[in-house]
Amino acid sequence: MTHEELKKYLPHRDSMLLIGEAFSETDENGDTVAVGMTKIKGDEWFLNGHFPGNPVVPGVILCEIMAQTVCALGLKENTTPYFTGMNNVKWRKMVKPGDVFETRCKIVKSKGHFYWAKGVGTVNGEEAVRAEFSFALMEG
Repeated sequence: MTHEELKKYLPHRDSMLLIGEAFSETDENGDTVAVGMTKIKGDEWFLNGHFPGNPVVPGVILCEIMAQTVCALGLKENTTPYFTGMNNVKWRKMVKPGDVFETRCKIVKSKGHFYWAKGVGTVNGEEAVRAEFSFALMEG
């Protein structure tokens, strides 16, 4: 999906739609994996003060990018995903301007409108972040 096509599944707009493109694939276990890619250009709002002269993408933004990736694929249109939890988050590598941040995420469980997922974000094949997270998918 292109940036414009992602708007069909994600309510985020303007500076908060953080993924540039997304697609799905099947992993070795037969599970659907959402793959997202974002090029960090250097002019993003969250880099203005984090940190002057040494811009680094904040860890919470990396987690948001992973959540948007998994929500973009296979979820209902006209719904809004709300974070309900984050667990076992590990940051391992800084993400900086010029990097292409790639995410691989999958839903591991669902019950009603609650979903549990896990994901990994990498730069040049090196792990930058890993997390488990949950969200509620609400109508409207």
